[in-house]
This record gives sequence, C-alpha cells and structure tokens, in this order.
Amino acid sequence: MSLDTIIHSGMRQFGRPTVGLVLMGGGARTAYQVGVLRALASILQAHPGASRGFPFQVLVGTSAGAINAAFLAGRANLGLRAFEQLAEFWSRLRSTDVYRLNVPPWVRFSRFAVALVLSRNARANGAMLDNSPLLEILREGILVNGVEEALRSNTIDALAVTGSSYTSGVHWTFCQTASRAEFKGWARPGRRSEYHRVTVEHLMASSALPFLFPATPLTVDGRTEHFGDGSMRQVTPLSPAMHLGARKILVVGVGQPERRGLVEGQSASPVKGPTLGSMAGHVMASVFHDTLQADVEQTQRVTQTINRLPREAAAAMPYKSIDVLAIAPSRSLDALAQQFTSELPSAIRDALGGLGVLKGSGGTLASYLLFEPGFVQSLIALGESDAHSLKAELLEMILGS
Repeated sequence: MSLDTIIHSGMRQFGRPTVGLVLMGGGARTAYQVGVLRALASILQAHPGASRGFPFQVLVGTSAGAINAAFLAGRANLGLRAFEQLAEFWSRLRSTDVYRLNVPPWVRFSRFAVALVLSRNARANGAMLDNSPLLEILREGILVNGVEEALRSNTIDALAVTGSSYTSGVHWTFCQTASRAEFKGWARPGRRSEYHRVTVEHLMASSALPFLFPATPLTVDGRTEHFGDGSMRQVTPLSPAMHLGARKILVVGVGQPERRGLVEGQSASPVKGPTLGSMAGHVMASVFHDTLQADVEQTQRVTQTINRLPREAAAAMPYKSIDVLAIAPSRSLDALAQQFTSELPSAIRDALGGLGVLKGSGGTLASYLLFEPGFVQSLIALGESDAHSLKAELLEMILGS
C-alpha cells in the first residue's frame, strides 16, 4: 500500500462514515465469502441497535470476488436480504454453469491425448476451458440496473472491479459511481482507474483465470485491450476502496493460514520433487493470495502509527487512519477440496487426473474449479463459523463510530 494513497484518501471529506467491502478472488473458493457475509447479516439482525439496511457503501471485488461484489451491489436496496440472496445464488451453482471442457471421452484417460487436446484448445481459444456458460448465468444473476438504483438512492457510493490487461500489463480498476463527473480517478505505476458502468463483460474479464479461461476485450483509455483475472499483478488490493472513500474496510480473502506440504505424505525434506499438481497449486495460490496479507499489514502499521500520535498532533493532520479487518479461512481449503474432487464433472476430473494434477496437493488446483454443492456448502459453513468467532470485531467495524 502506498503511503501516498493512505494520506490522500484520508484528506477527503465525507458526510458519513464510509465502510468498504473488499472481496478477493479465488474461483470456487470465494463461496467462503458468502458464509462470512451471511453470518454478518445474521449478527446484525440479532443486534438491537443495528440497522437492517445495507452495511457497506463501497464495494470492491476481484475475480470471483468481483462477481460477489456486483451481485450485492445490484441488490443493495434490499438491505441485509441481499446476503441471503447471494447464498441462494451460490447454492444453485454447478461447475457446468461456469465452464465446460471440450474433450472427447476416448482421450480422457490418456495423459498424452489429454495434453494434446488441451494444447489445441489453448492455441485456438487462448485457454483450456470454455467459460461461456458463466456469461449466461451472470446475465441472469447480476442486476446491472439495480446497481444504478443503489447508487442513485445513495445506498452505496461506488462499485469497483479489477482486471489485468494482457495487452499493456496495466492493472485496471473499473469504477462505477453515481456521477461520472464527480469521479476522481488515479494513476500509479502499473495500475490505473477509469469510470465504467460495470457490466457482465467486466466480470468475465476480472474472473478470467489465467490459462484456464479466455481473455475478455474491454475498452480502456479509448482503445481495446484484452483482460484476464484481476488477481494478477494486484499489488495493492485495498487501494481502490481507500481511493473511493472507505474509512473502514472489511476484506475477505480465501487464502489459508498455512499451505499443505507440496508433496502429500512426505517429510520436510522430500526425496522426490513436487508433483505437477503441487506446482500448479503453488502458482495459483501465488496469483491469488500472496499480496493481500502484506497490504493489510502495511495499512494497519500506518494506522497504528497515526493512532499513537498525541491527540493534538493527530487532530491537526489533514488525514485520518484507516481501520482494516481481514477475515480468511481458519483451515486449509486445499485439504477441504480434496474431500470433494469426486464431485467435479467427469470430463474435468478425468482430464486433470490424466495430467496428474490431482495427485499430491492437487486439491489446490481443483478448489478453484469445484463449483459443486458439497464443496460450496462446506465453504459457506466455514465462512459462517469464522465470522461468528469475530462477532465483536464485525460489530465494531459496522456500528462503531
């Protein structure tokens, strides 16, 4: 996190405390966020002093987290009921609603044949999987006009989603606010923002998992560029929320406290090297999770420094501290996913198995593609449990002055 970002965002003046929600990416793993938010709604409903209105004014999402953020923004005028509708959306979801793999049945059990067919798919389409089913379900589930209504009614102040440009290498944040004229963008080395009315195409771009899903073209700065998953090159995931005025930020990631060993069942000094599944999982985890913790810690350190200043000195400064509460899974999602790999569509399971990427810690890679009931409901339950364990902190974040 840039100190310049913290200072300049703190200099902005707002008429009400602005609470931001930042939802990180991670494919099917982001069902965990649904559990956290459903538990938050339950906590607020049970609290006598809490409003039943929508508790966040700024929503920022990346990858599948962008889909969750846009879904909620479109239903923000429903208040806390928006979170239950998000849970219902995920409960109906299946892998076949998100992607398909065009591999003939006769090649699924041959590693060489699978690799050849996937290679041909990648050369023809720029990706191994076809995510066109996701486009259809987003058109049905995302209420684009509802986002406009929530902005006009001041229920929310902004919705922002991120994408990474394969064309220019720039990490873009697409921001929708009530007024284009009042939007103040930002430009930093390697990352920029622009006013956009967020559409399902932006969500497709933000959630285009590298190598797995094809890039999506979007127009930025007056030209067409091709975009992939917003988690790539995302060095400051909290920055957009702060630029858009959030004074408090709840960030929900889908990382984990400790990764499992690269090779299942081996000691800390394995004789054999990592499997293909282990390496693929490591790469995906690096894309999605490795920047969040550092950004949160730096923001918290700056806030702690400001709060330690004498009251008179802090009052004279033109900026305020930023409060951040980060929630992430309390147990390994890799291990959880390994329990449900049998739920994968047979074509995907056979293909991944044929390539050997379900061996070792292959549950890591599978966890991004497991949009199936067993895994999704387990993630939601884990998110609810983790959120309830932080009930006091969540109430302070939403209700505290």
